[in-house]
Amino acid sequence: MSRRRSERGASSLELAILAPSILALIFISIQTALWLYGRSVALNAAQEGVSRLRLVQPPLYTSAIGEKVRTDIEAYAQQLGGNTLGDAQVAPPAYNNPEGMVSFTVTGETISLVPGLKLTVSRTATGPIEQFEADDK
Repeated sequence: MSRRRSERGASSLELAILAPSILALIFISIQTALWLYGRSVALNAAQEGVSRLRLVQPPLYTSAIGEKVRTDIEAYAQQLGGNTLGDAQVAPPAYNNPEGMVSFTVTGETISLVPGLKLTVSRTATGPIEQFEADDK
């Protein structure tokens, strides 16, 4: 006489084992998407700062102009990121006249699904200073 094992409750047991790992994968996917979006917002704001400041000609550039653009970009990053990029900070721009380059760095904290976990993003954009010259003919 052969005994057959009952499979009652097997699917409940399988679900109890698989459900936490599936939920963990879902939360990790969402957290990764939030972090990547925060990086994208920071990079977009840094690129916006570079595109604004690279049009300022070297003889006209002052630290007051750099500070004005910095505060505008900080407001732009906070508006663009909303709650996704919290505490967006923009470092003073690097405007290097001899090298002909300008750069901005934007940092902030992305939303975290895990209490106590701080995910900080920092993105830098760099571009050449536009130099307009007269035609010599």
